[in-house]
Amino acid sequence: MKFITFVIVSLLSIPLFAAVETGQVAPAFTLEDIEGNTVSLSEFAGKTVVLEWVNPGCPFVRKFYDNQDMPAFQKAAAEMGVVWLSINSTNPGHKDYLTNAAAASWASEHGFAATWLVDSDGKVGQAYGARTTPHMFIIDAEGKIAYQGAIDSVRDAKPSSIAGATNYVMDALKALDAGEPVSDAQTRPYGCSVKY
Repeated sequence: MKFITFVIVSLLSIPLFAAVETGQVAPAFTLEDIEGNTVSLSEFAGKTVVLEWVNPGCPFVRKFYDNQDMPAFQKAAAEMGVVWLSINSTNPGHKDYLTNAAAASWASEHGFAATWLVDSDGKVGQAYGARTTPHMFIIDAEGKIAYQGAIDSVRDAKPSSIAGATNYVMDALKALDAGEPVSDAQTRPYGCSVKY
């Protein structure tokens, strides 16, 4: 009986966690940002785009924001001409859900330097197979997934581990900027589950 239950749960979860393939065209989407502006992925055609799944209630997210490390990455990416979109797919019924005003306040306090998009019905997260916060995707100038997975190589929630980690996202952005292939194009994401 336990095996049958496991099989049923596994089958039911396949659509939710069926990740896009690296090299595949990124799924199109349109979302509102926390200021109520409509933002479409298509607006950034021809540019490299980073998607970061975010939830401030998650200690793995706070690892990168408490000392403003993630905002530093966002700013460095912007200097390379990269668009950085942070997507919150937290269900409004979950305790981690933030109103737009609360999200804006948190973003301001933590030096946030990206565009925060609201995906409260989880459709965009599910289309990408986003499983964790953070879960990172890079879309290249041709609109294809060039990287997906973890932000870095140290799978803990300690801010002190960031400095010694391999930053897969920044390394991938540098490679794309130099016209080189991304050496680690897919890694296993880590963090809290996305609160769909």
